[in-house]
Amino acid sequence: MFPTLNFPLTVFPNCHTVTCQLPDMLLQIDFKSGKPVYLQLVDQIRYAAASGGLRPGEPLPGIRPLAEELRVNRNTIAKAYTELESQGVIETIPGKGCFLKENHSPFTKPVRQKLLLKEVDEAVVTAHHLQVDREAFLALVKERLDYFERKIKEKP
Repeated sequence: MFPTLNFPLTVFPNCHTVTCQLPDMLLQIDFKSGKPVYLQLVDQIRYAAASGGLRPGEPLPGIRPLAEELRVNRNTIAKAYTELESQGVIETIPGKGCFLKENHSPFTKPVRQKLLLKEVDEAVVTAHHLQVDREAFLALVKERLDYFERKIKEKP
């Protein structure tokens, strides 16, 4: 009944991180981040919708196959989808699945930058606490940007 997802899944050794490349977005779960997995999914799907990476009416992966791909409990995916629905980002059509809402418009560039600024600030503060100097931090950011750009280019 549910199609098997055939998206590249990457499990990073000793990092407790799982990355799943979907057609229009990249989901990355960090089990050691301290942030609940369902909220990580909510943020990433919301940001993909805000950036226009997901288009209105586009289906989200089914709960069961996505849970299997990310190696998490189905209830985790269901909780994320329920949260997204309560925020008005997606809608559930019984028997058909979850879809990005038609009236969900992408955020403007300044709003997207403001959202990103919060995440960057958190990373900078964390780097400061870990005593990572500016050059090492910027090198790490560049390395991660390069890595994700390669992952996006490799998508099926």
